[in-house]
Amino acid sequence: MSRKQKKLLLRIIIAVVLVPLGAFLPVPEIYKLLIFIAGYLVVGWDVLYGALRNLMGGRLFDEKFLMSIATLGAFALHEYPEAAGVMLFYQIGEFFQSLAVRKSRNSIAELMDIRPDTATVLRDGEEITLSPEEVSVGETLIIKAGEKIPLDGTVISGHTTINASALTGESMPIDIGPGDRAVSGSVNLSGLIKLKAESAYGESTVAKILELVENASEKKARVESFISRFARWYTPCVVVGAVLLALIPPLIVGNWSTWINRALIFLMVSCPCALVVSVPLSFFGGMGGASRQGILIKGAQCMEAMERVDTMVFDKTGTLTEGSFEVSAIHPRNISEAELLDIAAAAESYSSHPIAESIICAHGGHIDKSRIGEVKEIAGRGIKAVVDGETFYVGNGALMDEAGAQWHDCHLSGSIIHISRESEYLGHIVVNDRIKANSAKAIAGLKKLRMKELIMLSGDKHKIAEDVAGKLGIDKFESELLPDQKLEELQKLIESGRKVAFVGDGINDAPALMRADVGIAMGAMGSDAAIESADIVLMDDDPIKLPVAIKICRKTMMIVKENIVFALGVKAVILIMGALGLANMWVAIFGDVGVMLLAVLNSMRAMIKVK
Repeated sequence: MSRKQKKLLLRIIIAVVLVPLGAFLPVPEIYKLLIFIAGYLVVGWDVLYGALRNLMGGRLFDEKFLMSIATLGAFALHEYPEAAGVMLFYQIGEFFQSLAVRKSRNSIAELMDIRPDTATVLRDGEEITLSPEEVSVGETLIIKAGEKIPLDGTVISGHTTINASALTGESMPIDIGPGDRAVSGSVNLSGLIKLKAESAYGESTVAKILELVENASEKKARVESFISRFARWYTPCVVVGAVLLALIPPLIVGNWSTWINRALIFLMVSCPCALVVSVPLSFFGGMGGASRQGILIKGAQCMEAMERVDTMVFDKTGTLTEGSFEVSAIHPRNISEAELLDIAAAAESYSSHPIAESIICAHGGHIDKSRIGEVKEIAGRGIKAVVDGETFYVGNGALMDEAGAQWHDCHLSGSIIHISRESEYLGHIVVNDRIKANSAKAIAGLKKLRMKELIMLSGDKHKIAEDVAGKLGIDKFESELLPDQKLEELQKLIESGRKVAFVGDGINDAPALMRADVGIAMGAMGSDAAIESADIVLMDDDPIKLPVAIKICRKTMMIVKENIVFALGVKAVILIMGALGLANMWVAIFGDVGVMLLAVLNSMRAMIKVK
């Protein structure tokens, strides 16, 4: 608890002693009154002060004003136990509300704790400690065991294990060494490493996450905005209603004290605090619970939109697949697989193309560059290279036609790399983008959530897209699409009345992420443009988090709706009962404080981890 909460708890305990004492102590009435007043002021002085300050500032109609008028009126009618009891239970409700808010804020604050305080930089052979904002791109950082990684970078020396759970929600430590990328905000658990800074602090992963979290609360859902507007009109209306109830009936039938008492009950029950508190708290709790699982939701309006989504559209590369290639098959003709792979790796050894790198990686062994003579890149077709004194062609079918080789296509899907010695066809190598380990589970999980359709939009060839869609069980796919064509397909779905979420990771996905009802970006390897354009960011790039994100949003919206129906329903019944004289002050206490407490407790369910 905070210091303020501890003080409030102490005041509540004192009042809990004084109020029953005033009710049951066999002393003259004047002493009972003094005990009740003491208990009332101990627990409620800040409410009275707040109401007076708001009154002087021209802000009449809030819960403090309503509570003050109702309790002071009860004292005037000699309803001492009710007056002190109402203030006591109101403050008990406020106490539990503050505990709930603090717990929810702490779940967000855990994420904020990833902010690095300092960075150790190697300059002119000396270690200098600076603020992360002062480090330049390209400088060498030294990160010791137990320190946070201040900037995104590549490990240039040392091996260690890092904890990235604050970023991704994944508790499993990650081993890194030279050549591996380290993300800012992670904690170095074991060895000392040197890191080459790849970005300034303002462009680092940690800075972008913190900015997303800090701005999330500014994006209110429609229901949240409605509650704010509702409270502004509702409170003055019920105050006027209470005044009319106190004045008009007694002018007709007399009995002023009875009608004033009913008006005070009406006034007390009318406090909208259950709605005003529980609805934002539900959204805040949902966002906090999501952040603990590595899912950043940029605001309540994003949760509201996600709850209505019925169609999921996916990019392929980097979203459902790893975005990194591997050799999946080698089909030689008249030579061995090892010989075919050796020729292809030697020819591609000077290329930085991802497919070339996958062939070199599959080769595994050291490539003797002295074997390689002239290398010529033929745009859009492949490479012509002299290896061991012989001329080889490595590329697509068009290159084989140019070489005069009698080639044939492969029955497997993927990128097919053909190889020929002059016009002699030697075979081909199949390279594929690896499907992510959890992609199939994610698609199955989404289908269980009764999505209307799961669609993949890809720029790859039809055969490759068809293979991935078939393996994952995706309902529909479109292939060989340019970025603007992806946007057109998305637009058609939206215009047909679908509520669409688009999942992507690249720069070319940014327009689609912005146009979709909900844009979901892969945050670990995704581009800055994609992350900034998205409404929801999956920090570990794991598609299995997609059904989790939907469950969190649906659960949060269900809790919000439950609180609205429950609060308005109970208050409406007790307001009518109070006006008809069927409810006393204690029923009014339940109608205000009890309803608020139950709504707050219900809101706290949004913080519970969803699987």
